Amino acid sequence: MSKQTYRVCFCFRRRFHVAASEAPDAVKSMFDQYSENGTMTVDHLHRFLIEVQKEDKASKEDAQAIIDSLRELKHLNIFQRRGLNLEAFFKYLFGDINPPLSPTPVHHDMTAPVSHYFIYTGHNSYLTGNQLNSDCSDVPIIRALQKGVRVIELDIWPNSKKDNVDVLHGGTMTAPVELIKCLRSIKEYAFVASEYPVVITLEDHLTPDLQAKVAEMVTQTLGEILFTPGSECLKEFPSPESLKRRIIISTKPPKEYLEAKEEKEKENDSQRGKGSADEEAWGKEVPNLKSLNSACDKDDFDGGVDNDEEDSDDKSQHNEAPEYRKLIAIHAGKPKGGLKECLKVDPDKVRRLSLSEQQLENAVGTYGNDIVRFTQRNLLRIYPKGIRVDSSNYNPLIGWSHGAQMVAFNMQGHGRSLWLMHGMFKANGGCGYVKKPNFLLQTGPHNEVFDPKVKLPVKKTLKVTVYMGEGWYYDFPHTHFDAYSPPDFYARVGIAGVPADTVMKKTKTLEDNWIPSWNEEFEFPLSVPELALLRIEVHEYDMSEKDDFGGQTCLPVSELKQGIRAVPLHDRKGERYKSVKLLMHFEFI
Repeated sequence: MSKQTYRVCFCFRRRFHVAASEAPDAVKSMFDQYSENGTMTVDHLHRFLIEVQKEDKASKEDAQAIIDSLRELKHLNIFQRRGLNLEAFFKYLFGDINPPLSPTPVHHDMTAPVSHYFIYTGHNSYLTGNQLNSDCSDVPIIRALQKGVRVIELDIWPNSKKDNVDVLHGGTMTAPVELIKCLRSIKEYAFVASEYPVVITLEDHLTPDLQAKVAEMVTQTLGEILFTPGSECLKEFPSPESLKRRIIISTKPPKEYLEAKEEKEKENDSQRGKGSADEEAWGKEVPNLKSLNSACDKDDFDGGVDNDEEDSDDKSQHNEAPEYRKLIAIHAGKPKGGLKECLKVDPDKVRRLSLSEQQLENAVGTYGNDIVRFTQRNLLRIYPKGIRVDSSNYNPLIGWSHGAQMVAFNMQGHGRSLWLMHGMFKANGGCGYVKKPNFLLQTGPHNEVFDPKVKLPVKKTLKVTVYMGEGWYYDFPHTHFDAYSPPDFYARVGIAGVPADTVMKKTKTLEDNWIPSWNEEFEFPLSVPELALLRIEVHEYDMSEKDDFGGQTCLPVSELKQGIRAVPLHDRKGERYKSVKLLMHFEFI
């Protein structure tokens, strides 16, 4: 036990004891149950792994490996080779060898068409910061690929001399980066985190001569890893398995860049003044489908389409470079007419459709079933609305629960919405492709499809116990949370999913304690556990100001390991803290 001193004024100091981390009563009770004479043998630990941790396939060799790994920690007084004492057992439970998710490789079926998967998707992937005046660079592209992002978006424009191609956010003060630099970085880093295909979505603002230049640039830079289809239109998308270590180009049939620029400016003008996208220090609470539906008129869709992707037969189509068009494996575009027309499924070809988050929110009330049917064969990309100039994001569950594969996010931002994105793609070995639940791919005998707004019976209930937390003492200065005393931590635990499952709950606040022991239990009934994400946050209560951020994580419920687990926490940007973690118990009942 150590002491910590806080200065209150010039002549007065407060001194607090900092206790060592100690096993909670539930862990002590568990140890007593699975030990004898203060020692947990290999047989005891093996039984604990099966009965409490629900690791049905655990062997005695696995139990012995845990004991051997702890024996290497010299400060632990482990009784020769007989087993674990309470301190060592607690060390195992609260250690990195006991994570909440299995460190398994890819385990979903990867042989279905690409349209059967949620895909880790970036928006304006080249921006280092906000949407208005930050630099464009290949660095955020590299970082995204290193984290497993599989869809990279590039806005391509003529450079100032009109003789080469830059990547930048048009109509803003963002500083450009050369396209060739981005392409080289994509080729180098595409498969460092995952061997499954990378899609480059191009927002094209080029003249035909520069399209030809791009075609030559892409072909020479990417070489054999570039996937080009044998025919102009695919009847069905290939599988991620068949496209391993390949790069795919997706864009709309190109138009004159000035024409596209004018349409983009119209869209941005129509969105200005509709609200503020500011977020709290850790991101404002994610709105769910219920609140959005009550706020939106179901018929408010502005004609249903975003004109900059509308198919056209104008002369710019005939002037395009044919070698550029041949690069396009996934065709994007919107038929003329309203959203109903856009969502018609063509049995002879597949395509990609793009909607803004606002268009999706306005559409799901009237066209929700059509959207689900469309995404069973075709790709739907959702992108942030134009007023998110601070690179904030939106609720991804609205898109996912309607089958949208490419829910595009500003990966350079931070906040609760992005934490949900990180959580979803921790699934399936972090490969960037998560197989959609079967109910999103099936049609009933009367052509009915899944409707996330319909309240379904509870399939299972997740019981979560928050025992304790530790690590802030090592990762933060002692006055980081409070200048005059140790922190007052509380935890928030909840579910992000379909509206009926979405909820957040909160523990009590524990005052003046670097190692809080809450020992609180929560139950979460789940009607659609396949789409549920477990949200975990820690905050420090502040009476006079906004509560301080103390860490977060988000975990896919479908891959959650039962039993007592050590849950590492991450900062606002999703980077894991060195020491901060929670001890929790998960059980499906």
